[in-house]
Amino acid sequence: MMNLSPDTGISGDWGGGYKYKTDTVKGYSHIHEWQMSGLSVMPVIHSDDYKKNIFKDFYSKFSHEKENISPGYHSLQLDKYQITTELTSTKRVGFHRYSFPENAQKAILFNLNTVLGPCDNTNGTLEKDNDYELSGTLEMTPNFRRPKPLKVYFKIKINAPITSIEQDQSTGNYLVNLSQSSKKVLMKVGISYTSVENANINIQQELPHWDFDKVVAESRTEWNNMFGRIKVEGGSEMDQRRFYTDLWHALQGRKIISDANGAYPDNTGKDFRIGQLPLDANGKPKFNHYNSDAFWGAQWTINTLWGLVYPEMMDEFVHSLMQYYKDGGLIPRGPSGGNYTFVMTGASSTPFIVSAIQKEIVKDDLESIYARSEERRVGKECL
Repeated sequence: MMNLSPDTGISGDWGGGYKYKTDTVKGYSHIHEWQMSGLSVMPVIHSDDYKKNIFKDFYSKFSHEKENISPGYHSLQLDKYQITTELTSTKRVGFHRYSFPENAQKAILFNLNTVLGPCDNTNGTLEKDNDYELSGTLEMTPNFRRPKPLKVYFKIKINAPITSIEQDQSTGNYLVNLSQSSKKVLMKVGISYTSVENANINIQQELPHWDFDKVVAESRTEWNNMFGRIKVEGGSEMDQRRFYTDLWHALQGRKIISDANGAYPDNTGKDFRIGQLPLDANGKPKFNHYNSDAFWGAQWTINTLWGLVYPEMMDEFVHSLMQYYKDGGLIPRGPSGGNYTFVMTGASSTPFIVSAIQKEIVKDDLESIYARSEERRVGKECL
């Protein structure tokens, strides 16, 4: 669910996100997904020099010479403010560490109402819950692929006291001023598509501590375990780097939309509802519910990769697709935010499900899957 990174571009499907050849950071957002984007923040220095235009003039140059990137970690220095930013995350929680200059007036800008990638962020709100916590919401506007709006709920926890919050009447965005008592500021950001309460539960279950380096190490271990399922021999070192970089990209294409407790957004019907995934004997969700950057063409690439190397992902995704069917009566071709997108004309998800059954990856609930497939086929013939 969490895909935290700096944004060097914020406009359009192909212009948003991080581009290596661009030298300006325009914010750090937490959702980078097909037809979805959200929750952009920016650490800033709140001095008299910047205060007048801080809500509109906050971008900062940076240099790759002061940048460090690896799976599960991203660090760079914002030249404008001389702030070093470090990012890591769990599955549903973003974790920031900011190193400010000595005696700086620390602040974090929350750009909750902005153009951001494939959709606008609107109706953003931010509230101070106590001296160390904030909560809020924003709405991702519909676009030509995702036909319905989707609300993002978030919970913020900061290790430095919050002294005040200012809202700009022109942009509608918020500046959170922090105490000057600590040079380094840690911030946890939990998100949910169902409620602020569930965003907080995601933090409680996945990041109950404040040890940033521990999360980086755990993320590195998790990625190494994923990469380590394939051993590459031969070629040059550059060839092998390219292979594992492409594998890293391949494994990021599907994003979770369900909370740690199994709640998820269902936008398949006329009215929005909050669904609940089935739980196991220990009260844990039996599978995660997913977005997708769609299935067309994937039968030759990612779907085959999953079946060979990551069968547990294939199993989860089949049950996620069937959950969409239970909710809305259709197996999706490219779901986004619990929405059907009706993209493309083929049903590439069908051979994905068939393949998972043939490989004996999916073994449970087969009669139910067959029954729903038959219902769908008969329905089409009646039409």
